[in-house]
Amino acid sequence: MIYRYDFLVIGSGVAGMSYALKIARAHKGKICIICKTTLDEANTRFAQGGVASVTNLSVDNFEKHIDDTMIAGDFISDRKAVEQVVYNAPAQIEEFCKWGVHFDKNKDGKFDLHREGGHSEFRILHHADDTGAEIQRGMMEALRNTHTIEIKENHFAVEIITQHHLGVEVTRRTPDIECYGAYVLNPDTGKVDTYLSKVTLMCTGGCGAVYHTTTNPVISTGDGVAMVYRAKGTVQDMEFVQFHPTALYNPDEMRPAYLITEAMRGYGGILRLPNGDSFMEKYDERKSLAPRDIVARAIDKEMKTHGLDHVCLDVTHKNAEETKKHFPNIYQKCLSLGIDITKEYIPVRPAAHYMCGGIKVDLNAESSISRLYAIGECSCTGLHGGNRLASNSLIEAIVYADAAAKHCLQHIDEYTINDNIPEWNDEGTMTNEEKVLITQSVKEVGQCMSNYVGIVRSDLRLKRAWDRLDLLYEETEVLFKRVKASKEICELRNMINVGYLITRQAIERKECRGLHYTIDYPLHAYDK
Repeated sequence: MIYRYDFLVIGSGVAGMSYALKIARAHKGKICIICKTTLDEANTRFAQGGVASVTNLSVDNFEKHIDDTMIAGDFISDRKAVEQVVYNAPAQIEEFCKWGVHFDKNKDGKFDLHREGGHSEFRILHHADDTGAEIQRGMMEALRNTHTIEIKENHFAVEIITQHHLGVEVTRRTPDIECYGAYVLNPDTGKVDTYLSKVTLMCTGGCGAVYHTTTNPVISTGDGVAMVYRAKGTVQDMEFVQFHPTALYNPDEMRPAYLITEAMRGYGGILRLPNGDSFMEKYDERKSLAPRDIVARAIDKEMKTHGLDHVCLDVTHKNAEETKKHFPNIYQKCLSLGIDITKEYIPVRPAAHYMCGGIKVDLNAESSISRLYAIGECSCTGLHGGNRLASNSLIEAIVYADAAAKHCLQHIDEYTINDNIPEWNDEGTMTNEEKVLITQSVKEVGQCMSNYVGIVRSDLRLKRAWDRLDLLYEETEVLFKRVKASKEICELRNMINVGYLITRQAIERKECRGLHYTIDYPLHAYDK
């Protein structure tokens, strides 16, 4: 089947939904959203903490938020991108509210602001401890009430379409690569259909599932990054993988691991060893409120030094009723495991959480491939640099969704649909009866990345990961050419591609910087 749209959106988190809503409001063209699973299963709903925006101008200002972001990003962040997000954040918060998203307010009717690690002021808007779920709910309601947007749930984008599919040789030095849409797997027919579009937006989320332990849902396999990389687009800063310091330690629940929000440390939570000793004062003067990379490395070191499988987060000194009020879902979750957080420590350990790099885009969210935009976690805007400041991701997504929508609307009439694209050819392939090969390879990728490309790295570990991934790549490509396309084999290909990119770009960075910490280059380049 061949489908034609003006705007093709691949992904359904807050980034894709806000973009689609903005386009639908301003343009009568055909819009299609491709959802890998269902509309409500996106990384957005797992975000507990909140959205960072300068709101209380009596104590906060834009320069403070900009400085906090630059410091957390280890000064690798693109200041223009930082300024674009920070200055435009309040207007996008207003739009959130118009779409029906509710943020908690205090008795005076003003936003109840939290503070999180790396922030100098209270500026985190939230909805209890399930802000992402509330944003997803509000956005989905607005989306389903917009009848000009077609939603294709449980469809899987296999590849984006470029001149390569017209028989033109495309390399990383080709200056005028264009995107004409995507090949998409239909779960009902098992066929790969052709989706042609004037403009394509990639907003496929993160890639935490390439690690064995992650706070991400298992669908976070880096699909967008892998597709754009295979299409010879520019991918940048993949070595900067953020490990959230405080995922709930539960051996029966590792994929995804339950997240203990950073707001709990902003609330006054203290990191301790199981014997009650605090330890963050040894690593940073900000103690438990230091940025995530510092806290995650500190926990990793303490676990290795003491032979522990977790450390603890302590909020027992806080008012019990206030704790239950601010963190109702975390309270109930821990209680279900026999832990009363008002009386007992919470067992926590780091887990792969967020990708700071991705598809390189400019201030309009344009990728290096013409007619292809990228926003959300799959993109690399330059905002995060070497390390994401807590709660900057959701606001980045909607600010860049706004920028992408405005730029697309200015240029959409310049593009036409390319009807010369051939349909997907799977002649000679067969149904895959060796699924054990795929499931085993998925496990190997996760173990390889967690063991060798984790919080602390070395040249030896990275070389070992490179070799293992290279072997998995060769095996998987042979299998992919033999069998019909399926979600499972495509996800595996994407995971291997993303694992390779993380490893290669980690090898290329010969310094410790931000989230990339290696024992072979212990000093910043500018410290030497």
